Amino acid sequence: MARVLFINPGSEGHINPTIGVVQELISRGEEVVYFTIEAFRERIEETGATVRTVDSQKFIKAFISGGRNYLLERINGLLLTTDIVIPSVLEQIEGEDFDYIIHDSMFGCGHLLAQILKLPAINSCTTFAETKESFDNMLEQLSKNIPTEVVKELNDEYQRLTAMVKEKYNVEIYSPYEIFCNPAPLTIIYTTREFQPHGEEFDAAYKFVGPSITSRFTDESFDLTAIKGKSLIYISLGTVVNQALDFYKLCIKAFGNTDHTVVMSIGGKTQISDLGEIPKNFIVKNYVPQTEVLKYTKLFITHGGMNSTNEGLYYGVPLIVIPQSADQPVIAEQVANIGAGIKLHMQNLTADQLLETAEQVLNRPVFHTAVNNIKESFRESGGYHKAVDEIFNFKSKRDF
Repeated sequence: MARVLFINPGSEGHINPTIGVVQELISRGEEVVYFTIEAFRERIEETGATVRTVDSQKFIKAFISGGRNYLLERINGLLLTTDIVIPSVLEQIEGEDFDYIIHDSMFGCGHLLAQILKLPAINSCTTFAETKESFDNMLEQLSKNIPTEVVKELNDEYQRLTAMVKEKYNVEIYSPYEIFCNPAPLTIIYTTREFQPHGEEFDAAYKFVGPSITSRFTDESFDLTAIKGKSLIYISLGTVVNQALDFYKLCIKAFGNTDHTVVMSIGGKTQISDLGEIPKNFIVKNYVPQTEVLKYTKLFITHGGMNSTNEGLYYGVPLIVIPQSADQPVIAEQVANIGAGIKLHMQNLTADQLLETAEQVLNRPVFHTAVNNIKESFRESGGYHKAVDEIFNFKSKRDF
């Protein structure tokens, strides 16, 4: 039995794919100590892992203080979280030994902690992967749109922060890629090479295991019998950026009193009463059991988060993707590229346009053919079972 240090103070989309991995690791005899934020304690404790936490408010405050407009600012924001995450982890594990570390690809200073603790490292990548070359190219292209004086200020801040990390923790940072992507000798990616943009460019250190889907907690107030056998449209903007009252009203205008049954999940920050009169063909909830609903869905209208996109395609559902932020525009573009759906823009979207696009995706066989192809690649890829196979293979080659 090995002791595993798991570092992942990320959001819902970064946590959910790891649940099955942790369960499988523990079922195969590993002991897992999982660092996250308090909001995910119960969910992770249910896997059998020991949960320890970092201060989410301090973490978010430090990250946001770097700035939100440019990628360079987000990199600096991640560097600012080092003084939140690293001392907290080191203090809480003092005197303990671990055999290897698994860390999130975007949060939690995992690459740095692996070096500080001198542990073999595995990268848990819950979005599309980046090689150093692709990341450097993206950073260069995005930096061209920033005023020269701003780029200089951000680069100066980056140099100051990397020098601070070296002085405090005796770790050298050689590139922004290390901070934003947390590279490791093994990277587990929760999609397939077929769905990954430029998938052929990734070498054997990148293992595409497909979606890691487990049953999440159920909402006993949701009646699944009410949607079985229906022409079901499911609408959700995810768990983070879901305060979109005008959009939800637009969906009601588009699909109200049509022949479709519509399930609309509006998140915890929007009041159902604010939507006005709900048509009889709508089921509106603050939360729905997404993986269960998708089993009966004919069309998924989504923000294009990686979790939601993976789950929709895994269950063979064509998509309309309306990206909101972060990596969602790239994911939406890839959905369109493989023919599994259509990308729309929230700005200037009309009810007529949404309804017309929905009918197009529902009724054209080309979308269903593309979705079925990617569904097969997802289902054959192995998910969290394959992820743990790759982790154990990694262990055996390094004899720990």
